[in-house]
Amino acid sequence: MSLALVFPGQGAQVVGMGMELAQKHPIARELLDRADRALGFGLSDIIANGPEADLTRTDISQPAILVVSLMAFEVLKTVVKPLPFRAAAGLSLGEYTALAAAGAVSYEDAIRLVRLRGQAMQAAADAVPSGMVVLVGADEAQANKLCQLAAEGEVLQVANLNAPGQVVISGAKTACDRAIARAKDAGIRRASALPVAGAFHSALMAPAADRLRSALAATAFKDPVVPVYTNVTAQPVTKAGEIAALLEAQLTKPVRWADSVVNMQASGITTYWELGPGKALCGMISRTIKDAVVKNLETSADALTFAPQTTV
Repeated sequence: MSLALVFPGQGAQVVGMGMELAQKHPIARELLDRADRALGFGLSDIIANGPEADLTRTDISQPAILVVSLMAFEVLKTVVKPLPFRAAAGLSLGEYTALAAAGAVSYEDAIRLVRLRGQAMQAAADAVPSGMVVLVGADEAQANKLCQLAAEGEVLQVANLNAPGQVVISGAKTACDRAIARAKDAGIRRASALPVAGAFHSALMAPAADRLRSALAATAFKDPVVPVYTNVTAQPVTKAGEIAALLEAQLTKPVRWADSVVNMQASGITTYWELGPGKALCGMISRTIKDAVVKNLETSADALTFAPQTTV
């Protein structure tokens, strides 16, 4: 088994996520308490009790998902000793989680960065009516063709390449509406608006990237202990000095998730464990690599099922 750990992005949040881990594992409870101290408010209470409207806010959901995902990571390390992962990756904000798991950024710094990232992304979304559209049955070339058809001078670009046949585009609200109406003209089976705050991973997030730049520059990154496959390039990053620029670019560039998975496979990875809420990445990976071994850890019971698989 050659193992990669993967971490979910925004949208995986659900009220009560991670609470069972916190109840049964002191290390998980400790991470919640440290998050509250780092942020200066009760993130743990919102995770546990909601309301859902608060948890789904971009500036809350991002640190919340990171915290719960790293809770799963720390619990897994108590079950599988040593944890023999050889690569890490995360979808959008999950890239920060992957970097923290790989020792490239401290837990507290990662929490503060994704909190600021969420605030900056929300502010950029509020500034311009915008959105995202998922395209089913599309490849990158078809998605780019649709963007050219529907942009009409507004921002509209590929934002996520999640799996074969699943591409997300992002841009101005009126351009997104035109894209939905014209999808069949580009040979795309279905186009649907996503329930998101704005045009993430597009040029409309440039103000958020500007706002995040100084915080990233001030962060003490370290060389990751395993390669972390980045959203922007789909290639492994191994040096601390490369990380900040990639995280900044991530806000305005496409998330090349499917390419990252393929590149991990090409490096010898055969097994992908998704740590944190939801199973979205397991589905994307299974659609991208037909013989991939995928598994998700959300609960203590899940963690115990990982132990027999860890001989290398």
